[in-house]
Amino acid sequence: MIRLDQIEKNQIGRIVEINTDMLPLKLIEMGCLPGNEVSLKQLAPLNDPMYLIIDGCHLAIRKETAQHISIDLIE
Repeated sequence: MIRLDQIEKNQIGRIVEINTDMLPLKLIEMGCLPGNEVSLKQLAPLNDPMYLIIDGCHLAIRKETAQHISIDLIE
């Protein structure tokens, strides 16, 4: 298990655990929930924010926020 901020470009993972106290409600409403797939598509020029696809939703989130999401990589 790794944190979402450690994922590399084009890797796919499955969300295992989220810290609901630290995540904005909007992310949870958009599908950032345990069991959903997540993939990193691109990083901004200074590596923050991260452009992700979570359960079909395209999101950009800061690495600071991604640290509160744990994933298992899908090989």
